[in-house]
Amino acid sequence: MLDKTYILAIESSCDDTSASVICNEQILSNIVANQEIHSKYGGVVPELASRAHQQNIVPVVHAALKEANITKENLNAIAFTQGPGLMGSLLVGASFAKSMALALNVPLLAINHMQAHILAHFIDDASDKKPTFPFLCLTISGGHTQIVKVNNYFDMEILGETIDDAVGEAYDKTAKILGLPYPGGPLIDKHAQTGNPVFTFTKPKVKEHHFSFSGLKTAILYFIQKQVKENPNFIQENLNDICASVQNTIAEILMDKLKKAVKETGIKQVAIAGGVSANSEIRKRLTNAQTHFGWSCYIPKFEYTTDNAAMIAITAYQKYKLGLYNNQSVTANPRLKVNS
Repeated sequence: MLDKTYILAIESSCDDTSASVICNEQILSNIVANQEIHSKYGGVVPELASRAHQQNIVPVVHAALKEANITKENLNAIAFTQGPGLMGSLLVGASFAKSMALALNVPLLAINHMQAHILAHFIDDASDKKPTFPFLCLTISGGHTQIVKVNNYFDMEILGETIDDAVGEAYDKTAKILGLPYPGGPLIDKHAQTGNPVFTFTKPKVKEHHFSFSGLKTAILYFIQKQVKENPNFIQENLNDICASVQNTIAEILMDKLKKAVKETGIKQVAIAGGVSANSEIRKRLTNAQTHFGWSCYIPKFEYTTDNAAMIAITAYQKYKLGLYNNQSVTANPRLKVNS
């Protein structure tokens, strides 16, 4: 193997077009183009997302190569997100990557998006320390809520997952109920900073390590409807406290399941990943767990929490070292599981 391995990675699973160049485990560039168009619709519109990817992918890849200060001829491999995600969005990244790998005659690497969120912890500058195997990872985003036992880079076991809605969706739907724009998760987090968790919401009772957030969303909706009927200005007068209460409930649900998984597995190395892992309350609870429960916790930099190509790149590098290449027949898989 060459002393320096350069890989171009492309991420297009949802509404962000991203390209990254990695040299071994060091990220040289990580360019992300956001799609602002979805905010007016209150959520991601798949057809609009795929069209925007088609417009963004060439300039984003060009910018990634330029920032990394290399040319396409320096690349040793091309990687892309195979799934899970929106089919139209995935196809844009997959088609581009396959064509580029074919044109350059370099290996092609199809990457599992969920594995990549977890393996972002192994980027050189992702955090102060890297987890060692085995460890537990709470993967939380707009589309996923899972507790995963990570035995090695590509041996992962789902211990529990949501049976309905993901935690990120619960945040966004709550924000919509409160009249906050999309994406609402960061705004709820912001308002919660100056609020108090004075309102109580029933936590769902779900067996084992699984999650459920549909009932919580309904409970929040009925609570707001009842209060607004009695006081039309209830939301405006209590917005910060409402957000703090919702955030407190969600954090407790996540931590309760995580504590149970640690107890049953005996694994005290705990990481978080995914877009919702940027949430300040969840980060605080995990940090406190190090003192209260003796856990070793791993919290990635904010830039590696949301969808980005750097996490695809580090996963691709691990696959490249093992010679786990894909041929041109590989296809996008919108329902790919973390243990696939």
